[in-house]
Amino acid sequence: MDFNEFLKLSAKIENLPVPAEPSQFKMSPPYRGHLVKTQKELIKNARKSAVMALFYPNANNETEFVLILRKTYKGVHSAQIGFPGGKLEANETDAQAALRETEEEIGVAQHHIEIVKEMTSLYIPPSNFFVQPFIGLLKTTPNFIKEDREVEAILKVKLIDFFNEDNVVTKNVSTAYDAIVAVPAYKLNNFFVWGATAMMLSEVKDLLKTAIK
Repeated sequence: MDFNEFLKLSAKIENLPVPAEPSQFKMSPPYRGHLVKTQKELIKNARKSAVMALFYPNANNETEFVLILRKTYKGVHSAQIGFPGGKLEANETDAQAALRETEEEIGVAQHHIEIVKEMTSLYIPPSNFFVQPFIGLLKTTPNFIKEDREVEAILKVKLIDFFNEDNVVTKNVSTAYDAIVAVPAYKLNNFFVWGATAMMLSEVKDLLKTAIK
């Protein structure tokens, strides 16, 4: 999609309601409901984080958004694909955290990012976090600089590929609970995106498609 057309969409989505949980659940792993039910006490003390779905024009003025491949480490999100983002610091709002973490992880200055939409927050059982996603807009082609300690690679995903229904697949994955499970996923740039990130992407996709109508 031409970025000028995307700018028109971004203006429309500011006034649209978010698709919310029904949209997210389209890409939910099959075991998620059980985990949420069994972690009711943990949820009361869940930590908070925020992430950014950042859209921008590439060198050909095509619309792209950015994902990151996290480093391999001893943790539940090791080597997974996600949005730039992270946990809130003291006295920080969700939006401030999303902007700060985006700058830290992929090198895009906060003051260049326009937050277009606050999406639906999502609980992540394996890490006991509530994550608040935002749609952000960058009107120039970025020169990404990855934060080497946390980010293995930066993925530039074309919006047209994200909209391609052939890239919605089922993938067998090893979960944080030591089980191999078939989950819904997006195949983007030859990586499989599943779990919380896929659920948040599903809501973004439905919102954008509503704006196109």
